[in-house]
Amino acid sequence: MMYLKIAIVAIMLAGGAGAFIYVKTLQADLAMSEANNAKLEQSVESQKAVIEQQLKDVKAIRVAIVEQETLNKKLNESLEDLRDKFHKVNASGKKRDIGALAEDKPRLIERVINTGTRNALRCMEISMGAKLTEKEVNATKKSEINSECSDIANPNYEPYGN
Repeated sequence: MMYLKIAIVAIMLAGGAGAFIYVKTLQADLAMSEANNAKLEQSVESQKAVIEQQLKDVKAIRVAIVEQETLNKKLNESLEDLRDKFHKVNASGKKRDIGALAEDKPRLIERVINTGTRNALRCMEISMGAKLTEKEVNATKKSEINSECSDIANPNYEPYGN
């Protein structure tokens, strides 16, 4: 009977030791899981910040695209206007012949071409982001405007208002 008591005590001690080791292992696993969970939460927050920034970037890109499309539309309209200037029909019903006119009045054509070139170059500067001068902003008369791109170079000019 004594051996039986010793065996029961030994089994109880072994069971207690096993339970103690099992609980310690569970505690270690729980601590590891909590650490991993904290890292995952930090990663999720980081990803949310990245996604939020990407959404802001996409909105900014969309705004820039709309602005660029608007500017391109204005520039295409200006280009068509410029083409129309060279293909005007004169009072006699014939298309304008710049070559013949240049032979007859070279100084006039030189002045017109130089002015048009200067205006066109300024239009390109503005379309690339150059700031408008005070003179360009305040131009309200046809004689004051950049006739190559008055829509972007002279915002206060109203062609049909004068």
